[in-house]
Amino acid sequence: MSEPQPRIAVVVFPGSNDDRDAALALSGLGAEPVLLWHAEPDLPDVTAVVLPGGFSYGDYLRCGAIARFAPVMDAVRRFAADGGLVLGICNGFQILCEAGLLPGALRPNDSLSFVCRDVPVRVERDDTPFTSLCERAQGLSIPVKHGEGCYFADEELLAELEQNGQIALVYEENPNGSAADIAGVLNETGTVFGLMPHPEHAVHPLLGSTDGALLLGSLVAAARERMLATA
Repeated sequence: MSEPQPRIAVVVFPGSNDDRDAALALSGLGAEPVLLWHAEPDLPDVTAVVLPGGFSYGDYLRCGAIARFAPVMDAVRRFAADGGLVLGICNGFQILCEAGLLPGALRPNDSLSFVCRDVPVRVERDDTPFTSLCERAQGLSIPVKHGEGCYFADEELLAELEQNGQIALVYEENPNGSAADIAGVLNETGTVFGLMPHPEHAVHPLLGSTDGALLLGSLVAAARERMLATA
C-alpha cells in the first residue's frame, strides 16, 4: 500500500523559472504539488508551501522586493503564522526575507558575479521538518545559481541566530560571501526555512547529485505526518 500524498503548494510568480522543477521533484518524492498563481488571495487545502527559485518579476528591484506584495503572500503569511510549513528556495528565500518571514537580507554576491555550480554544504540541524532525513554535520552537494545570494546579518542578529539554533545549513566552501557561511536559515519556530542552494536540481543521479532529495523528502515526510494527524 502506497503512502498518502500530501498536497504542497508551489507558488508561481511571473518570471520564475524553477516552479515546474520544484513541482516535478516533489511529485517524485511522494507529494502532490499544486501550482498556485501569485495573484490568488487564498491558499488551497495544502499542508506546506514552497516559494521556488527563479527571478520573480524579473528582479528589477531588490530580489523578492516586488514579489512580497503579491496577493498570495498575505495568505502565506497567515499560513506561516498558524505554524504552516513554508520553504523558500533561492529567490523564494529572498522573498521570505523581504516579507519579514525570515530574519536577515540577501545582497549581491561579494564577487559581484553570478555563481552557478555545485557547492558543498553541511547540515547544522537534523531535527527540523526540512532536514529530518539528514544527519547532523552531514555533507551535501547541491547546486547554486544566483547573483544576489550573500546572506547578511549584523553581529547581534548572528548571535541570536546561533543561540536560537536557526542556522540549519552552512557552506563548506562559501560561494557568495554569506555571513557565517550561512546557506539556510529557519524562523524561530522552525517551520519556515529559506536556503539559497537548489535541492530540486539534485534529486536524480542524472543531475549529478541526489542530496537535494534529503531536504525535499524531509518536507514531504513532515507534510504527510501533519496531513495524517488532521485526517
